[in-house]
Amino acid sequence: MDLDPKTDLSFTRSLAAPAPLLWECWTTPKHILQFFIPAPHKVTACDIDLRVGGRFNTTFEVEGNEMQNTGVFLEIIDQRKLVFTDNYSEGWKPAPDPFMTAMLLFEDDGKGGTTYTAIARHRSAEARETHEKMGFYDGWGTVAEQLEAYARTLIR
Repeated sequence: MDLDPKTDLSFTRSLAAPAPLLWECWTTPKHILQFFIPAPHKVTACDIDLRVGGRFNTTFEVEGNEMQNTGVFLEIIDQRKLVFTDNYSEGWKPAPDPFMTAMLLFEDDGKGGTTYTAIARHRSAEARETHEKMGFYDGWGTVAEQLEAYARTLIR
């Protein structure tokens, strides 16, 4: 995949949890509630219809404010790749103020862990810069750490 440094942000981490479990965490609402925003902020609701064109809606509580996010899945490769965007809501209704498309890649590292890549693609260099200044690396990095810690509690 070709990434454009002008409009894309990305990082790759090694997570000490198996890819199928990380996939389950990213595709199950009760799990999303546990990791998908840096603490102390919270995900208070999540609604997933896991299919291309299906909804990926979340509600965050940030410093006492409720933030609703609606989106759809664009690509799903079971246990390997998950792509979602806020450019549309379910039914391909265009968003009035879209921000990004997220791509998550899960690759078995052969040692029981996962090579995890998070990519945020933006419409413009300005949107990318805004996201970076908002704390993309720290925020999504914290989410990856929280995901890993939470997934490890689920290992049977």
